[in-house]
Amino acid sequence: MGVTGLAANPTEYRKRLRDQTDEQLDSWAKELMRDVAIRRGVIKVVTDVRQTARLDEAGFRRVFARGGGAPQTVGFDAQGNLMVPAISLHCLVTGLRAVAADARARLIDYLAANFDEIVYV
Repeated sequence: MGVTGLAANPTEYRKRLRDQTDEQLDSWAKELMRDVAIRRGVIKVVTDVRQTARLDEAGFRRVFARGGGAPQTVGFDAQGNLMVPAISLHCLVTGLRAVAADARARLIDYLAANFDEIVYV
């Protein structure tokens, strides 16, 4: 095992993620969103999810709502960054599963892209 106990590097981590069940991937993605939001803020999570899941603003709103997030809680901070309540970040995983046929691949992309965040924790 490597630095994280999961893998020595992001490439190996991605390979190991592919062997996991959907339930495990979803759980890890939700936990990572929570942990990153605590340490680095909700904006970091929203930005990373949008980038790795390839979501524009409308797509992000759709995923959030389909996952059970209250659409009226999506907004912007003072700097114009898209925001949702930290407690609702988990809705992004459920919503991505509901909206995207390739949600599994997108969640693996999110987890692998945040390998350094996992190493930090």
